[in-house]
Amino acid sequence: MWRHIASNALTLMLVGIFLFGGALLWAQNEYTAEGPLDAPICLEVPRGSTMSRVSENLSEQGAVRSASLFRLGADYSDRSQALKAGSYLVPEGASMAEIVDVITRGGASTCGTEVVYRVGITRMLVEVRELDPASGRFEERAEFNPATDETPEVYTAVKDRSDTRYRVALAEGVTSWQVVEELGQIDVLKGEVEVPPEGSLAPDSYEIGPGDTRAALIERMQRAQEVILAEAWANRADDVPLESPEEALILASIVEKETGNAQERFDVAAVFANRLDRGMRLQTDPTVIYGITKGEGPLGRGLRQSELRGATPYNTYVIDGLPPTPIANPGRASIEAALNPSGAEYLFFVAKTLDPSDGHNFAVTLDEHNANVAEYRRLERANQ
Repeated sequence: MWRHIASNALTLMLVGIFLFGGALLWAQNEYTAEGPLDAPICLEVPRGSTMSRVSENLSEQGAVRSASLFRLGADYSDRSQALKAGSYLVPEGASMAEIVDVITRGGASTCGTEVVYRVGITRMLVEVRELDPASGRFEERAEFNPATDETPEVYTAVKDRSDTRYRVALAEGVTSWQVVEELGQIDVLKGEVEVPPEGSLAPDSYEIGPGDTRAALIERMQRAQEVILAEAWANRADDVPLESPEEALILASIVEKETGNAQERFDVAAVFANRLDRGMRLQTDPTVIYGITKGEGPLGRGLRQSELRGATPYNTYVIDGLPPTPIANPGRASIEAALNPSGAEYLFFVAKTLDPSDGHNFAVTLDEHNANVAEYRRLERANQ
């Protein structure tokens, strides 16, 4: 009898294991299978929300077939605690696994309304954009300069919407003074902040929320620049003529201001590296300009001969080596270029045309450079 009972128990256990395995396999297939959505939706995840609340919202909108299975899948993959607030575009037919990835990764597939504060070299522009779920594209609804333009009604309206997201985008080459000035015009931020050291802010895009402080945002920018600089310094060329990360930041800021052409950054850096190696003065106009303006806005005119001869700590026509501080906030690409110059033997460069985006003509000898300068002067005369 006991043998019979044991046999039945073993059979039941095997059946149970089989059923459990089958159920687990079904759940895994269901979790990764194409979802029921026949059109994209915008999913809002408020701050402080939970995966349970999100799963119910998804179920109500018809994005998942089972809220419970969605929660179990998120728990099983250890993603439940990684939920990030925001508004997310859930694509047509998205699986539960894909949706979990979107709402825990953050920063991607955003939808709803977005306000972007673009801090540029000469001014800040505010863009109000709205994403069309059907096309997956942001459509611009307004653009204005808060310093000179009347605030459009659409901007005032979207600030009252819970799905509006905000970003601050810094252009490469802005000065710290400019950043602080423009942040002061962003009305969703609060608090005062001192002008941080030049070069210490990483040009990038930063998501912000209403009530965030300007000081906290500046700290985020500084931490990001520290990481970029440390990584680039660790991977620097062996023969780069720079003694410290601080010197690298100074040279990177000069490279940033000398060219906006990504393809020639490493050659521009090579010119300055070669000059430093040979004890030649850098002779770069942007440093002279910074010595005049202190980074408080553009000069707005050409340099005078008296200014090129004037003795300031930033006049690299007069001083030897690098100026005492960076002259702007350089981006990652310029920092990497400063620490890994192209290796070309160039010592000179001058603009190819009157359009800065066309880049520069480089030269090894002074005779070659003088010929390039003569050609540029000819273009100037023709334009006049």
